[in-house]
Amino acid sequence: QVQLVESGGGLVQPGDSLRLSCAASGFTLDRYAVGWFRQRSGDWREGVSCIAATDGSIQYGNPVAGRFTMSRDSTKGAVYLQMSDLKPEDTGIYYCAAEDSLFTGRACSRLLRDGMDYWGKGTLVTVSS
Repeated sequence: QVQLVESGGGLVQPGDSLRLSCAASGFTLDRYAVGWFRQRSGDWREGVSCIAATDGSIQYGNPVAGRFTMSRDSTKGAVYLQMSDLKPEDTGIYYCAAEDSLFTGRACSRLLRDGMDYWGKGTLVTVSS
């Protein structure tokens, strides 16, 4: 079955960088859309980034564009989120998610808005001085 396990969260200061990892198993990584989402305290879950199954293109949510970089290593069965210039408003639980978008037909733009079928348990990122 599909399993997603996030790691790499922690406490950092504003302006610092952090890399999150997501170990994926139970499916062929480059045939699924995979994304990062976050949930800040009191807020709805927000789409951070999504890599498409069709062509490997990556889409980012507006609050993180230019600061966060998502990547995929199919040989290791992992996706990453490199976060730079972190701000206190980046604090939250970060989730890795996946969907067989070649089957469901949903593009990253919709997946970032609506979520995906499979979820990890999340990793906490705290940005504070």
